[in-house]
Amino acid sequence: MRVALILAAVIVILDQASKAWLIGWLEGQGGWLEVTGFFNLVMVWNRGISFGMLQSGETGRWLLVGFSSLVCLGLGFWLWRQSRRLPALALGAVIGGALGNIIDRVLRGAVADFFDFHLMGYHWPAFNLADSAITIGVVVLLYDSFRADSGGDGPAAASGEVKDG
Repeated sequence: MRVALILAAVIVILDQASKAWLIGWLEGQGGWLEVTGFFNLVMVWNRGISFGMLQSGETGRWLLVGFSSLVCLGLGFWLWRQSRRLPALALGAVIGGALGNIIDRVLRGAVADFFDFHLMGYHWPAFNLADSAITIGVVVLLYDSFRADSGGDGPAAASGEVKDG
């Protein structure tokens, strides 16, 4: 659990440091910079939830802060009960990312997003380091839940199979 909390803290620090730097730097670039033919740095303020959905005003902002905080508490309880390293690290990544975005909503009024990948005219919604940590953490949790050797949580345990040992 300790290493997961350290990971969460590192993610929050890196996320907030990257946002502090990129917000100021991109303002000097006019809010946009083409890096490659498929990647741009952009300045986008997300006042809604994932991918800019449900854009909301001040009430929505605080509802999202409250909801996200409750989710973090629930994930923290799950982490506290977690005995295996891989899901603990994944939970630490999700918690760290969520806290990074909560800090944005509280201090800046919206989440700062920068990374814009695009291909053949399609742009993936802009995202930030915190969003990446959340996504990676969720993918690892899903992966772990389907592993046959996941300590009773995977498909083999669900189907009643007994492992030779």
